[in-house]
Parts: sequence; structure tokens; C-alpha cells
Amino acid sequence: MALASTAGSAVVTALTTDLWQRAQASVGGLWRRAYPERADTVEAELTETRDLLLAAPEDDVAETSAEEWGLRFRRLLTTHPALAEELRRVLAEELAPAVPVHSQGNSTVFNATASGHGRVYQSAGNQTINER
Repeated sequence: MALASTAGSAVVTALTTDLWQRAQASVGGLWRRAYPERADTVEAELTETRDLLLAAPEDDVAETSAEEWGLRFRRLLTTHPALAEELRRVLAEELAPAVPVHSQGNSTVFNATASGHGRVYQSAGNQTINER
């Protein structure tokens, strides 16, 4: 259940940004579809998690919180597998903007177009260009 783990990490990261209310509403919406009676509680628990993260910004608090939310997503997807596509959409559209680029994994995507005598230089790290 890599999707659940990714969602847990993304939610915890989003909770410490300006987009936290958007993340809270998106996650609450997922629970509202599966368990309408639990959605308000889940949203309140997200607020509690945010408060905890802001009060104790140590890495172990974030890591533990991400694991906890990952387990919640795993249980949600186990009982409601049809929500996987909606969770992927929430990750891509609602949570990804809150996750810093360096936290989004090890893949790098480059797109470039050069025309005429144009040149394109791309690097995922340091780059030295020596032209004569």
C-alpha cells in the first residue's frame, strides 16, 4: 500500500503549510464519502496533528504522524478500494503543491525545447559549462 504511505506523508507535510485547510477539507471529503459520520472527527484529528507538528517540529513527530495517517489511509483503502483513484487525484491536485520539491521523491523530469541555434542546459544538481 504505497499509496497510503505516500498519502500519510503528504498530508503531514501539507498540515505544516499554508495549504493545511485545503488538505484538511480534501481528506475530510474522502472520509465523508466512505464514512460520513466520521468525517468531522477526521478533520478535527487533522487539526490536532497540525497543532502537534507546529508545537514540536522534530522529525520524529512528523515521521510518527505520517505513519499514523498512512495506516488510516490504508484502512480506508482496504475497506473502500474504489477511493484509490480519488486519493490519487487528491495527492496530485491538493497535496502535491504543499510538498516541497526536495520531498517529492528522487525522480526528476526535464522538459525543454530549443530551436535554431538555441541551447538547452539542464541539471538536477551542480553544472559547469565551459564554452570557448
